[in-house]
Amino acid sequence: MSRTCDVTGAGPGFGNNVPWSKRKTRRRWNVNLQTKRYYLPSEGRHVRLRLSTKGIKVVDRDGVEAVVQRLRAQGRKV
Repeated sequence: MSRTCDVTGAGPGFGNNVPWSKRKTRRRWNVNLQTKRYYLPSEGRHVRLRLSTKGIKVVDRDGVEAVVQRLRAQGRKV
């Protein structure tokens, strides 16, 4: 399973580790992903979403119903 946010689509960032000696090695910055469980009153069930912390703020702002509707419009299964 890839480390991407279900809502924002944020994935890991890539770059170089640069120590004092300036010898560069590749590294990655992972997204702060959280598994959150939300209740959908319209369907009477819970959904589990894999969200970044920014994605959690988007769900808090817009509401879980609107976010799930947007995901389904993109063709994703929720």
